Amino acid sequence: MATIRDVAKLAGVSLGTVSKVINGVDSVRPKLAKRVAAAMEALDYHPNQVARSLKVRRTQTIGVLVSDVANPFFTGVMRGIEGEARSHGYSVIFCDSNEDPDLERTNLDTLFARRVDGALIIPTNAHTAEQHLVRRRFPLVFIDRIPPSFNGSAVVADNFGAAEEATRHFIGLGHKRISIITGTLTLSNGLDRLEGFRKALQQAGLPLHDEYLQQGDFLLESGYRCGLKLLQHPVPPTAILCCSNQMTLGLMRAMREMSISCPDRVSILGFDDFDWAENVNPRLTTVAQPMMEMGKQAMQMLLRRITSIHEGVYGEEEKVVLKTELRVRDSTAPPLEVLDPAPHEV
Repeated sequence: MATIRDVAKLAGVSLGTVSKVINGVDSVRPKLAKRVAAAMEALDYHPNQVARSLKVRRTQTIGVLVSDVANPFFTGVMRGIEGEARSHGYSVIFCDSNEDPDLERTNLDTLFARRVDGALIIPTNAHTAEQHLVRRRFPLVFIDRIPPSFNGSAVVADNFGAAEEATRHFIGLGHKRISIITGTLTLSNGLDRLEGFRKALQQAGLPLHDEYLQQGDFLLESGYRCGLKLLQHPVPPTAILCCSNQMTLGLMRAMREMSISCPDRVSILGFDDFDWAENVNPRLTTVAQPMMEMGKQAMQMLLRRITSIHEGVYGEEEKVVLKTELRVRDSTAPPLEVLDPAPHEV
């Protein structure tokens, strides 16, 4: 295995010059730097990052803790993180908690053992990430979900505004019996979407009946289960706001099993926009979240936190709220009762 001495000998330079090139010091003349780079390539030399990290107290590695890597929304966020990290010379260690608090704790211990410089967290419902990290004054940024008592740095979508706009879309089409399948209400995004939904109904003077509020957990099976309850109600809703892509798939399965057509009998509006939304029948109306931008901005924010904490400066925490986009397609339409005014009341 080649050493730094071998590189210096082949390039005809001092050990100090090789060290400067490895560490990106720009005082080395371009001609010498090119010789060193050529020697490193010829010898297949790779710097000892562990030894370097002990010296500079940085590993150039960040940890990313994701609650469910199978969810395509989080995959989009991860792409934004990795691209931005790579552009700043950072490596990324991804850990999947699979919505399991015990696995989340294990993953956090793994990241600490790897001496990552900071972490980006999409937490499970247990909030162990917050408790584990804040006490250590560790550089971290939360994405998408914010624990209830957390006042630190975070990047989220405008969940309240998105749900409010989606509900107003239903109201504008003439719907009055409007239901929601929420996500987990102990997570900030789940609660904010419910509150935006409530506000739109309240401003329109429409009631929210208890049976039209179904609490899911962001996962497919809960969308299916809640969908069956809504569709089997004696007076079912004419419009359903479904608060995640996975739950929307579960709801669509329930509608298919019950042979209920969309949007003729029930309009559907889902959160998150992916290729399949354009390719199912009917094409789905969705709330599109800026997944990659969330990851990119969270990574930028974390790098600022790492630098400030490394320099002993603890500045103010940041919170960025990104706009969403309502993409209207074929799964939302006026209810039949608008054309045939004989509405049933609950």
